[in-house]
Amino acid sequence: MRLFAAATALCGLLSSSLLCAADSNITAPPLSAQVVLPQNFKPPQVFKNVNLLRNTNLEKGYVRETINVVVENVDKKPQSDYYLPFSTENISKVGGLEVRDKKAPEKGRFEVNAAEFDPMSDTQYFVIHFPEPLPPLSQITLGISYYVLSSLQPLPAAIHQDDRQYLTHSFPAYVPSAYTTVSQKTKLKFPNTNVPDYTETSGLKTGTGTDPERQGSTYTYGPYDTSEAAPGTTGEQITVRYEFTKPVLTASLLERDLEVSHWGGNLATEERYWLRNDGANLSNHFSRVAWTMKSFQGLPTSALRDLKYPLKPGSVDPYFIDDIGNVSTSRYRPSPSNKPNTEAYLELKPRYPVFGGWKYSFKVGWNNDLSRFLRQTVTGPDTYVLKVPFLEGPKTPEGIQYERVVVRVILPEGATNVRYETLDDGKSSTGLPGQSQIAASISRHLTFMDTLGRTALTLTVDNLSDEARDAQLIVTYDYPFVASLRKPISIFGGFLVVFVTAWVIGKIDVSIKKR
Repeated sequence: MRLFAAATALCGLLSSSLLCAADSNITAPPLSAQVVLPQNFKPPQVFKNVNLLRNTNLEKGYVRETINVVVENVDKKPQSDYYLPFSTENISKVGGLEVRDKKAPEKGRFEVNAAEFDPMSDTQYFVIHFPEPLPPLSQITLGISYYVLSSLQPLPAAIHQDDRQYLTHSFPAYVPSAYTTVSQKTKLKFPNTNVPDYTETSGLKTGTGTDPERQGSTYTYGPYDTSEAAPGTTGEQITVRYEFTKPVLTASLLERDLEVSHWGGNLATEERYWLRNDGANLSNHFSRVAWTMKSFQGLPTSALRDLKYPLKPGSVDPYFIDDIGNVSTSRYRPSPSNKPNTEAYLELKPRYPVFGGWKYSFKVGWNNDLSRFLRQTVTGPDTYVLKVPFLEGPKTPEGIQYERVVVRVILPEGATNVRYETLDDGKSSTGLPGQSQIAASISRHLTFMDTLGRTALTLTVDNLSDEARDAQLIVTYDYPFVASLRKPISIFGGFLVVFVTAWVIGKIDVSIKKR
């Protein structure tokens, strides 16, 4: 019995010391507070938009917009806050908002905050903070990029299985602005030249010629002289209708887990999708015969046939599971042995074609060698830096829009002082919003043979697109040597308790004797 008590005390002492090490200094960057504006707020007229060009890309299943605008400070004092308005209807659909100096993109993105404003107002604002105040009469060229999700509507809303699909996009002729705009125009890039319906304006365009001006799959509205238009004027509503014979894919939720194992030297990734097709619904019943013939001929369709998943070099052990179970209609092509740095490919085929209005839920996972993603810092032997993609997912020509993405990085048990940042290459868009628009939290994640649970960093982002596949996530954490002993000591202590218990039970005399 003394041996059993000693073993129990040893396990308790070890657990207590490791508990203290695990619970200290677990931090994450705080979220930047929203800018609070008074209820009767109107942006001060300290800027003027000298020239504005809006580029709208409709080649994918969501709207991608880039606004290049020359901004001039017309005030007598330096100014640093530029207000970007959106309608209350659209601001909840805006994602990946990023602002840079168009002439010096290497300086990085500007800080952008959502403004807390009167919820009953028709207009809401983002506030762009210049790195340095703009002096009076000086100019800066802003490159503002973002995408608007779930804003395209199929017309007609229901089609036959073999019919072509058409989408509509509506927008104001004048870009909504909090300031006076002298001149502006809009360019639309369609996926093809089949644009049967579009609005033709009259009396808006500066100079002669038709409006819009058509050149292949690009339509240009303007330029418009809006120097006399009051700030906030939107002008005529323009609607375009174009062919889009591809699925309009939307993931209402993506849960992405990355589990780090130092002992196993493994990075395990699992992604869970709740996917739907927002394209035109079927107006009649689904025909398997017609679908088989169309697939055999390789004709375009608005239904989801398959998904192609590029994976990082060295990815192994992929799996594909839906609500029913393991899906065998998949093909995995690993990195060639003579080209170890080549991407692997996982080709997935759902159990049924996903037509407009249909849904499909599944999960996919794989493993990687941890040494490809993890490094020790030179500042200390117990500090590690993990560099992983923020988002991977399928790569499709039509693109995928994500209403909510939850990324969870599960670190080893005992990891402390957790920090994160998103990597910015300094030149092009990463598809991610600023860090102030990413919700972060630290929690415990219990798995097999854990004592207190692993440290988990959870990041939540709304309104993302597949362009965020190029974004990188950097996670830095401390993992002292004593914490790395938690698992083997726990296992040793568990076996010791079992053996001691068995030995004690074996010493108990349960024989029946005469009194």
